[in-house]
Amino acid sequence: MNLSRKAVQDSDVNCPSEYGRLKKVLVVSPQNMRITEVINETQKHFLEDNIKIDKAIRQHEEFVKILEDNGAEVNHLEPRKEFNEQVFTRDIGFCIGNEFIVSSMSTSLREGEVKVLLQWLEENKIPHTHLAAHSIEGGDVLVDGKNVWVGISGRTNRLAIQSLKKLLPDYTVHALPLRSDILHLDCVFTIISEEAALVYPPAFSKKDLEKIKDHYNIIEVSEREQFQMGPNVLAIGDKKIISLSQNKKLNERIREKGFTVIETDFSEIIKSGGSFRCCSLPVIRE
Repeated sequence: MNLSRKAVQDSDVNCPSEYGRLKKVLVVSPQNMRITEVINETQKHFLEDNIKIDKAIRQHEEFVKILEDNGAEVNHLEPRKEFNEQVFTRDIGFCIGNEFIVSSMSTSLREGEVKVLLQWLEENKIPHTHLAAHSIEGGDVLVDGKNVWVGISGRTNRLAIQSLKKLLPDYTVHALPLRSDILHLDCVFTIISEEAALVYPPAFSKKDLEKIKDHYNIIEVSEREQFQMGPNVLAIGDKKIISLSQNKKLNERIREKGFTVIETDFSEIIKSGGSFRCCSLPVIRE
């Protein structure tokens, strides 16, 4: 385990859950977004059509406005022309409690994004740990109190999970092997409150699905909704959920459980295989 670690200060980082009130978050504009090398199943469907940049920027700006209108301080990392997947800030790092953990990317296409994040962390004097030895990406990591759920995927391997367990001895780390066509855990499982989670059941073994159900009342996501990144919502606190406007039926099921759903269009950005959770790296939640 290759660690670069500094003393942790409570004021710098605090993410005890996936659903606390969002106070500080990192994003990147999709101004350089494009599909060049297909690196997930969703992109295969949109390689020819590709990304309409102006539309993607408008959609992302509306997302940022929603975050700011709901009290979040939105910090923008520098978009680099050579990093066409940089909009998905969730993958390059993740915060668990007072730990800011920098990821190790599985594809060379995205390795440079981590350097941009490390530079921002150094400039802002934010303590951090870099899990550089084995592949792990933030889209595979969910936190809820002392429980951490980690997807075993093409992007996150078992050795990285062992490193995470050593780093977080006071946490229970639940490893969830994913179906081979699933990009990240948050494409099929997202925790939206202490009691509730969105889940696409076919992604998991029967045993693992039962484990999830032992912890949460699940709102099931259909195959079509999963293709439209239905589980990849962003909880921003006070039972408010940002969700894709096209997922009408799913949004109604979420509302029936007592949540406020803020609908917005992200159709251009989801072409590359990520949605609201993927496009946000929370640093502070209350």
